[in-house]
This record gives sequence, C-alpha cells and structure tokens, in this order.
Amino acid sequence: ESRLKNLKKTLSVKKIVRIIETHSPISGIIAEKASENINGKINYFDGFWSSSLTDASHKGKPDIEALNISERLENINNIFEVTSRPLIMDIDTGGKVEHLKLNIKSLERLGVSAIIMEDKTGLKKNSLHKNTSNQKQDSIKNFSNKIKSIKSVQLNKEFMVIARIESLILGRGLEDALKRAKNYVKAGADGIMIHSKKETPTEIFNFAKRFRKDFKDIPLVCVPSTYNNVKEKEFEKRGFNIVIYANHLFRAAYPAMVKTAKSILRNERSKEIDSSLATIKEMLELIPGTK
Repeated sequence: ESRLKNLKKTLSVKKIVRIIETHSPISGIIAEKASENINGKINYFDGFWSSSLTDASHKGKPDIEALNISERLENINNIFEVTSRPLIMDIDTGGKVEHLKLNIKSLERLGVSAIIMEDKTGLKKNSLHKNTSNQKQDSIKNFSNKIKSIKSVQLNKEFMVIARIESLILGRGLEDALKRAKNYVKAGADGIMIHSKKETPTEIFNFAKRFRKDFKDIPLVCVPSTYNNVKEKEFEKRGFNIVIYANHLFRAAYPAMVKTAKSILRNERSKEIDSSLATIKEMLELIPGTK
C-alpha cells in the first residue's frame, strides 16, 4: 500500500516524473540504482513501467496479449521483492470488463500504482507497427464504461487509471483525440496518455495545448519512443507530467547479448568480448547479500 501511494505523492512534488521500463528483477535493480549528477542536480528514475511488449519478448512470445495476467503479476511481484519504487502497468485493452474488475483487485493488493489502458479493441497489435489500418479503436461509450467499471471496484483512492488515446496513431485526428480525452476524464480517468508514432512531437504538443485549456490538473503522459529527440524540460513546458521510457532496457540488453554470443562463436573463446562485460566482482556487488 505504501508503494502504491508513492506515484501520486511524486506527482504532487515533481514537475516531471521519469518512468523507465523494467522487465525483470535485475532490470528493476539497475533502474532503481541508476543516477546522474547534472550540474549539481541528481537525475534518477521515479518509478517503473511494466510493458506488455517487453514482458512478452522476455518470455519469447509475441506482443498480442499472449501472457496471462498471472504471469505478468508474478513478474511484477519478483521486481517488487528487490525494489521500492512505484510501478505503472501497461494492461493493453484491459480485456473483458468482467475479468478486468477482478484483475484490478489483484493489482491493488500487489501494490501497482497505476494502469494505462488503451482504447483499442480486438486482438492486441503493437501501435508502433508501420501499418495500423487493421487496428480498431473502441467506441467512446464502451471505453468509458471500462473506466467506470474500474473506478467502481478499486479500493485505494491513490490507485490511478490512465486512459491511453490511440486517435493519432490510427489517423483519427486531433479533434477525435480531444473528444475522447474529455469523455474519459468525465468517466473517471485519473490521467491521459496521448500516443503518437511520428518522429516529431508536433501533434502531441498540439493535443497538450488544447487539453490544458480544459484540464489544468489532470496528469498528462507521453511515451517518446519515436520522437526521442525531445528533452524532458520541453515536455514539462508543454504540460506533460509523466515521461515513460517504455522499452529501452530490454532493447539495450538484446544487442549486447547478440554481440556476446556472436563473438564467442567467432573466436571460439570469450576473451575478445570480455572488456564489454560486467566483471564478476561487479556482479557480486550488484545484488545485496551475494558476497
């Protein structure tokens, strides 16, 4: 319960909250320990993102909601055992309302601070695919009812439901996105995530400007996977409260493992790759209690 409340507490004291994807306990430890001193200011990650993409990839499965909720909760529980920061969970479309109500209770008991639920329907397909013509957006009414159903069963008032709007991804335009945002907030959403796969942030900045005219205090979330040239200060200036680095630790691990495997095969020994690896000493010091 203490961990669950920390996200809202952090939002109340920080102008921009920095969240990073963690797909395993070791990635959680790395994310929690990471810090950089920038001209006397310490930068660190305020919390974790449980990504359906990286959770599925970590298990060697496609990102089509192939993992059941129990598998994902077990992974989060393992991360929680060795960390202390709050976590936001990507729950894709949320699934059937009847199942969603039960799952929310499990998430609260575990200590998840917030969920992000996307307003698409049908078989889950990743929004960053080049061709999204076969992806369908849920109706405003149906998705609003999903939000209401969650709010009706949640027990902890600090638990947050963040509605992810796919209008810009699916070519529905700014006005549709704003209409949905207003309806989702009315239905009880505690925050809004506006998604985009453009390489420039123009459309999400336009959304934020219009959104902030009506909603001064509703947390606004961005996920700059494609428009990654934008600094956090700029997001803050434009009215965003949470920045999520949604898949970067997994994406960093994958090429490093491929490089190591190929080097060993090529050289028939591990000496050539050794300088790129953590030392045994570093590994022993990373995990408390190992020495």
